[in-house]
Amino acid sequence: MDLLLQAATQNTPLNYFPIALQIVVAIGFVIIMMVASHLLGPKRRTQDKLINFESGIPSVGNARQPMGIKYFLVAILFVLFDVEVIFFYPYAVNFRYLGQEGFIEVILFVAFFLCGFIYVVKKGALDWED
Repeated sequence: MDLLLQAATQNTPLNYFPIALQIVVAIGFVIIMMVASHLLGPKRRTQDKLINFESGIPSVGNARQPMGIKYFLVAILFVLFDVEVIFFYPYAVNFRYLGQEGFIEVILFVAFFLCGFIYVVKKGALDWED
């Protein structure tokens, strides 16, 4: 009993045993499921099953040809402005606690992103007609 009381009051390796046990069980479960699906699953290797699947559309051309930079630019801009929206949630939860000072800081935050958005639009980053 004294050992359990000591383990509960001090940070010992025994305190991490439940976490280690859960990790071992999770990894073991994944390994068992992968082996079971490999052993029990169907093994029909036909020519149709061995070709690449591209959403039902037959592959055309070389996959190594360059893509337009516009796609990547829009993706990065989406991530940037999506992260901005994520920062609004903590503010909305603590709206009353933050008061007027918090409101001013959020207005500045939005203003900085609005300046960035205006810059992006003026540079033509969202124009697809090039």
